[in-house]
Amino acid sequence: MNRIRGGAGNRQQVRIGAPDRSLTPNAGLAAVSELCGRLGVIGTLDGAVGPIKQRDRGFGAGELLTGIAAAQLAGEDFLTGLDRQRADPAGQQVTPVPGLSSTTAAGLARRITPGQWLAAETGLSAVTGRMLSLLPAARAAALTEGPVTIDLDTTDVEVYGRKKRGVAYNHQGQRVGRPHVASWAETEIPLAADLGDGTDDPRATAPDLLRRALAALPDRARAGRVGLRADAGYFAGQLARAAHDARIAFAIGARRIAPLWRLLAGLGEQDWTEAIEMDGAQVAVAQYCPAWWPADTRLLIRRVLLDPGQVSADPRSRRRRTLHPAQRALPIPELAEAGAIYGYSFILTNLDVSAPDKAAAAEHWYRHRTTIERGKPDCCHKRVRSSSSVLPSVSDLVLAS
Repeated sequence: MNRIRGGAGNRQQVRIGAPDRSLTPNAGLAAVSELCGRLGVIGTLDGAVGPIKQRDRGFGAGELLTGIAAAQLAGEDFLTGLDRQRADPAGQQVTPVPGLSSTTAAGLARRITPGQWLAAETGLSAVTGRMLSLLPAARAAALTEGPVTIDLDTTDVEVYGRKKRGVAYNHQGQRVGRPHVASWAETEIPLAADLGDGTDDPRATAPDLLRRALAALPDRARAGRVGLRADAGYFAGQLARAAHDARIAFAIGARRIAPLWRLLAGLGEQDWTEAIEMDGAQVAVAQYCPAWWPADTRLLIRRVLLDPGQVSADPRSRRRRTLHPAQRALPIPELAEAGAIYGYSFILTNLDVSAPDKAAAAEHWYRHRTTIERGKPDCCHKRVRSSSSVLPSVSDLVLAS
């Protein structure tokens, strides 16, 4: 067969044979390579981390991390994706680190010490600062003079194979690693990261992660207003105190514990105000400060009106767990007859929520914490930090060029 039948004017010639080795689906890596060169990504990381092997030949830490990050930008999710990239002759001509294989990457990663992993954050900070210096003045001012937000979040990355190191079974029975990432939300640049197993509690290391993230912010960004956002997995007084000691605002999700449900009884309909850009949602403030939290902590409550059809009958479902305890155990038919159905979320914050409009603005700001989800790693769990933390956000890199 050498052609496709069709109308007289739509016949196309079809050629069957070996693919053209001069073509690549990853031509966009040419821009990444150019930007890495202008920002000195590889050299800066090498200088911060130091040597990871005795011989000078081969790949260093900067090439290792940049090579993995470039593969992820090309759509790879596992270390074996490096081998797929390596098998693309044309793509290897435009990638920032050609020739890096999965076995080489894994071997080099094992050589990097815990102290060198932390030093990589220093190198990334220098690259971020260099990016800001290359941006147009208006864009740089918008990033550094406006609110600067640090988001903390974790994710479970499932792995396969009994010989994987540094992983454990989580509560769902999955064998996972658990990255903890602190990101600069406005630029989507990870500032600091830890890599734990499936049993690690992020609250234990969150204060240190916050301090490292603050240190990694460029000086211009630290001079302005800085805030911290974290979900209920970080519900602990030590993180709030660390933010308070650093003189930054915080908003931390609170777990739905019994004392918080009891506070709802003291709220009237006049205490609720409409949320910003969220249909059916309202916000209220309650005087509540857990023990050992900063004294200026307040409780921000959001409720969202739900239709019975939006609630699962499964008691383990995430949305059903947001219902008031009096409604949570009801089957769907009885729930539909129980009156208004609300899903509740609780947030502890030291922001000014003294007026309804300020409370709504604080909740709106906290809700956008979910932007960090796009930056969380989804790759093979090795003793390598999130490789997405190697490169600044692509949008700002383009502006910097």
